[in-house]
Amino acid sequence: MSRVTQVQNIARAGYLARATVYFLIGYIALTTGEGSGATDILDRIEDMPGGTLLLALTGIGLFGYGIFRLYGAAIDIEGGGDGAKGIVKRLGHVASGLGHLFLAFVAAKSVFGGADGGSSGGGGQEQAASMILGFPGGGILLALIGLCFVGAGVEQGIKAYTAKFMKLLDADAPGFVEYLGRAGFAARAVVFLAIGWFTVKAALAEQGSDVRGVGGAIASLQQHGWLFTLVALGFLLFGIFSLCMARYRTIRNEDVIERLKRAAHKRT
Repeated sequence: MSRVTQVQNIARAGYLARATVYFLIGYIALTTGEGSGATDILDRIEDMPGGTLLLALTGIGLFGYGIFRLYGAAIDIEGGGDGAKGIVKRLGHVASGLGHLFLAFVAAKSVFGGADGGSSGGGGQEQAASMILGFPGGGILLALIGLCFVGAGVEQGIKAYTAKFMKLLDADAPGFVEYLGRAGFAARAVVFLAIGWFTVKAALAEQGSDVRGVGGAIASLQQHGWLFTLVALGFLLFGIFSLCMARYRTIRNEDVIERLKRAAHKRT
């Protein structure tokens, strides 16, 4: 099996796990009116029939996706280049990779640790924010983190508008995949912007309890009923889009393929 094929298979397994998480976040929001974060979803998967096995498979997929993101950042798998824009893009992939590895760790802890090994709940980000605020200059650092989320939200919005993500898929991917992706990235843009707003607000007020994660950000939209519904639907559709990514994601850029080959050669 070629290095390119191995990387694509790891990515596809990761997209399957991502599909599960996002679909459930959207589905639960639509059916219950509640906002859920990724760690909340892992708890819900564990509570399903056969949940331990499902959680283990999801954790493996999340681990694979995290490794794929980190490896992709190392070899510039999307060909962003060495300029400022490309570096920022690769740093975003590193952040995504670390985030998914953390979720994989949470899943593994639940599988092997039983009831006491589950996620820490929705207050984890508030505790982290309070810890940051306790450092010298912590307010500035927390504000910068919030601005990074704002930047990520803008970037997600650009993806929704341009649909450049379609370049990552096989040419024979169905046309409706583009609309699934646009809806999903738009929903993510809204949530990331909300997270950024709450984080900056927490930094200015020096109140770590004001920080919100994905679940809290979605829940904060409930006062805008139509927006809450659209974001919840967008997350559900992003889950379906991730399934399509698992099927049609491919590596076609010849420069990237050459870098993959060189990376494989160095290992031999």
